[in-house]
This record gives sequence, structure tokens and C-alpha cells, in this order.
Amino acid sequence: MPFSFTFILSPPKMGEAELIKNRGELVIRSVFYFYGDASSENLAKQIADDIQSHWNEPRGSVRIKNDLFRISFEITGFHTPDLSPETVWYNDDPKNNYFRIEEFAAGNISFVDGIGCNTGYFKLDNLLQTSTTAAHEYGHTIGLKHPDIIDIRGTKVPGIMYPRGTIVDAHMQYDPTAAPGAYGGFLDPKFRKVSQSDIDLINLHKLSFDANGFAMVGGFSSLYHANHSTAGFQ
Repeated sequence: MPFSFTFILSPPKMGEAELIKNRGELVIRSVFYFYGDASSENLAKQIADDIQSHWNEPRGSVRIKNDLFRISFEITGFHTPDLSPETVWYNDDPKNNYFRIEEFAAGNISFVDGIGCNTGYFKLDNLLQTSTTAAHEYGHTIGLKHPDIIDIRGTKVPGIMYPRGTIVDAHMQYDPTAAPGAYGGFLDPKFRKVSQSDIDLINLHKLSFDANGFAMVGGFSSLYHANHSTAGFQ
């Protein structure tokens, strides 16, 4: 698991689902509020767009009882430089997620605060390096873990939840000339993609919808993160 100085396990998935039967559609909505010295309006929009694009790319579907529904992810991001800890602590809206963005992160990596949670910490250069970083961490917020087997040589396309330490065929490594597992001999995350099998693992068919077609798909980690560079983590 990625480094985290606090780790909370919560019920799987973080977002709100709406089942729109007359359109044959299941909509998953998540709203991200970003704070920290490296957050900005443009970056907030970019992250939301990246997550939405990756998770909608496979044009996923789910069968609920006897009906097949196409899945649509609607992701929104806001730059909230004045976000207060109390807003995070007392939030009760399952759509809302809160992530700090900084140039420095303890452990040198982005992380979430558990599997199926609504808070975490992004390292800026992880986000700028590849658009799959935010999509990968989003997978954690909606209940997905890293696969157990991370030597996937012979696989054509790595799923979105494979971590950076995954061993892959040479052309998908950071350095195609490096020996597998040596420096540069691991998965370059730009090759990860969301697949239908990733969506299947969310178990959306198990949701309980109310009379209006809504389901709460969340748990609340509700952690407000201090800036690691000023909180004694260096």
C-alpha cells in the first residue's frame, strides 16, 4: 500500500450512484475538493477531467437483476484554498472527496487514507507525470485494491489498479532497456488503462437503491492533512 501516516479502513466505495432506468444508465458522481500550496483551479479541473476520461473510456456496463445499464462517471473538481478542517471532518455528503496537493509528500508518493475512503494526499509531480495517477487513486476511493500478482509480463494492457512496482514487458517499463525489477525496470504508469474488469470489481450490482433511484456508495475517512513539508515529515 502507498505510504500514509494515518490509515483508516472504511466501507467500500466513495461517491453517489443514481440509477436512471428510463435511460438505461447508472451514473456515479464524485466531487473532489483540492487544497494545499500546489493546488490550483486549472489543476483541479485537469484532475477531474483525467479521472472521468479514464473511467469512462471502457464504456462500462453493469447488470442489475435482469437489466443491463451503461455506466457513466461524472467527476467534478474544485480548487478550495481556504478549505477548513471542520468542513472535512463533518462532511456527510457521500459525493465529496478531499485531497491535499503539495510538491513534497512523505514517502515520495501520492496516497489515499484507506480502501473506500474520501480523503488523501497528492504529490504534484505524480499528477504531472501521468494522467493515470489520479484515476488510480480514485479506484482506491471507490473500493479497489492493488492486484495480488504484480508480475504481469505477457499482459497486453495493465489495469488501472496496478501499482508502480509492477513488473511488465520491456516496452511498458520506464526504461525499456532495464532488467525487469531493476532501476527503470518497472511499469511506467502511463500504460495503465481502466477496463470492464476493473469496473466489475466495484460490485455495483450489489448497491441498494432508494425509491428515487439513489444509492449511497461511501464511507468517510474524513481526514484533513497538514502540509508534510511543515509538519515534521522531512
